[in-house]
Amino acid sequence: MKFKQFGLLIVSIVLFIIFSIIAPNFLSSQNLLSIISGMAIVTIVAIGVTFTLSIDGFDLSVGSAVTLSNTLIISFFVWHGMSIGLALILTLIVCLIVAGINLMLILGFKIPDLYATLSTMFIVEGIALTYSEGGSISQGMTRMNGQETLGKIPASFSSIGSPISVTMIMLVIIIIAYLFMHKTNPGRIMYMIGSNKNAVHYSGINATKYIALSYIISALLASVGGILLASQISSAQVNSGSGYLMTAVAAAFIGATTSKAGKPNVIGTFLGALLIAILENGLVMLSVPYYGLNIIKGLVLATALIINYAQFKRRSL
Repeated sequence: MKFKQFGLLIVSIVLFIIFSIIAPNFLSSQNLLSIISGMAIVTIVAIGVTFTLSIDGFDLSVGSAVTLSNTLIISFFVWHGMSIGLALILTLIVCLIVAGINLMLILGFKIPDLYATLSTMFIVEGIALTYSEGGSISQGMTRMNGQETLGKIPASFSSIGSPISVTMIMLVIIIIAYLFMHKTNPGRIMYMIGSNKNAVHYSGINATKYIALSYIISALLASVGGILLASQISSAQVNSGSGYLMTAVAAAFIGATTSKAGKPNVIGTFLGALLIAILENGLVMLSVPYYGLNIIKGLVLATALIINYAQFKRRSL
């Protein structure tokens, strides 16, 4: 049991030691900062996925929410010359459309979460692509209609994407999410819904509002991830969030192996993201081709799922 709870951390430490020995410059301060800043967005998005998993749901639309958020925030600066405060608020509000579509399909039309959020993923990706006129958005660009853009990305916004800033934002979100899920009644009820939705219904608890809350949180955290991505690269790229979807999902599922009951949890998700970040960075340092990284991530995820479901099967026998 102890190994199950701390095994993910142990594996991460072992990998860290191995790469420190065999990968040149792995321990350099610049590379360590790269690992932390690189995993911050994945962790934040994965925590949103964790909320939906806690109610036995599954949000596949987080990648498209990252893309939409990335597109909106940069366009507000470059195309419309908005201030940071207004751009941030509008981006978060507009990105709630992702949660709205999910909830309409899941609660309104009773479509299973997986299929509903898969549909939303394509819809929102298409909205972002249409809005961006099918291309990237950057400072000083010329729009498709020939219009020159005069808006500038504020230097203070770009500073949000510094390794220290994104790390602090990630830690704050981890702490708040952990306290919410494990120390408050709404968090406990979400776990209850995930364990036995019918029992929650018969106990008189309105499960609908907690399901809605989980998808709203997921969309908002994905939006935060897109904003941080925009602050790091100072542009909006086509399908920029697609790469975060499967990594975030993998982190959430791998993190579930740290729970006694195999349940998604915030600390486990963070450790899952850390494991993937160390693994990816170390392999890149060893000059492993980028197109081979998904094979490694897939194998790690498969191993985590085997461990998790094997234990679940033993408990059910």
